[in-house]
Amino acid sequence: MFWLLPRTALALLFAALGAGLGGWLGEAWGHGRLGAMLGAGAAAALVALVDGLRGDRLLTWLSSEMHDGAPPLVGFWGEAGVRVERALRLRERALSAEREQLAQMLEAIDASPNGVLLLDAADQIEWMNQMAAAHLGLDPLRDQRQHVTHLVRAPAFVAHLQARQFEQPVQIPGAQGKGLLAVLVRPYGQGKRLLLTQDITERERVDATKRDFVANVSHEIRTPLTVLAGFVETMATLPLTEVERQRVLSLMGQQAKRMQALVGDLLTLARLEGSARPPADQWCPVARLTQVVEQEVRALSAGRHELIVDTGALEALAGQESELSSALGNLAFNAVRYTPEGGRIQIIARRGDDGSGELSVVDTGPGIAPEHLPRLAERFYRVDGSRSRDTGGTGLGLAIVKHVAQRHGGELLIESAVGQGSRFTLRLPPSRVRAAAVTPA
Repeated sequence: MFWLLPRTALALLFAALGAGLGGWLGEAWGHGRLGAMLGAGAAAALVALVDGLRGDRLLTWLSSEMHDGAPPLVGFWGEAGVRVERALRLRERALSAEREQLAQMLEAIDASPNGVLLLDAADQIEWMNQMAAAHLGLDPLRDQRQHVTHLVRAPAFVAHLQARQFEQPVQIPGAQGKGLLAVLVRPYGQGKRLLLTQDITERERVDATKRDFVANVSHEIRTPLTVLAGFVETMATLPLTEVERQRVLSLMGQQAKRMQALVGDLLTLARLEGSARPPADQWCPVARLTQVVEQEVRALSAGRHELIVDTGALEALAGQESELSSALGNLAFNAVRYTPEGGRIQIIARRGDDGSGELSVVDTGPGIAPEHLPRLAERFYRVDGSRSRDTGGTGLGLAIVKHVAQRHGGELLIESAVGQGSRFTLRLPPSRVRAAAVTPA
């Protein structure tokens, strides 16, 4: 309505001017009224022609790509062109912002550690991120618009997709049969589906390890408990002589100590796994560390072994003294348990060629076969289970040593050969080592 009155007034003005000019010319020919009517009509036609040409220029611009601005028109069509151009530019900016937001969202999904795959109503792949492609062995570009079951042929997945029962995820092998995947399907939109894939290989391994750990702990505790229960029943039901009673009580004490040692090692492992890393600025004197371990080893050996201690190469180690003492003690106690009487045990502290610190326990025991070395630090792993139980071991000592080494940024090294003894080394990085000062000759 804003432009209706000016355009009407302009048309009437031109019509009046045309009528006046036409009437003046018509009077000269004797047809004034006819001239006025023709003049008004001609003026109106001229106004309509000019207005139509302006409208045509605007329509031509609207029919083009509209990369350039609106044509420079005046009046109604000029204002219409400006407003149309403004609306188009606003729409373009809004679309550009939406495209950028969509691109950022897809980029974020693409960076997800889980796989994301979109299926249409016909189970054809519309889009997938890089992780889904890696999990399922697909190509994000080449495999678009392909039927998903033609590419992912795991029977469990095909049956799960066809059953349309998506409450629980389905587990399938990963690409090329490596690992294990959990695939969760969720419907959305008009018959479309969203597939989420997750690599659960490590989670399954950890769960299996936990199950084995619980089973091993139950087995290790059940054995001494069974023995204790049997001895208690024996003492309660059978008349025993004093010698027999003392022997039974001694055996019961051994089993109780075994359970105490097992529980103590379990608590040590739990504390190591749940506590913060040892400080790197708290120094522990190596001489004090080895002195405590030496006293305990001599008490356990009771003179049955030759013990040699050489710790002059290191002054101090950075870390938790109680943990380092426990690790070195476990290595030394194992050497005492498995080295025959008359054998030699050495506790050596030295500095490696790269500046690292090494705490080693060397024995002249029976040695260990090569196939057992990679698994020695596993919990409850024993080369000879019956022999280990006879020596009083819990099967957790080397696991504790390995945890201590890793918490201090180091590693546990094992060298052994059958019939040639063994060497267990706790190696710490150079940043945690302070070498002893060298006294000149």
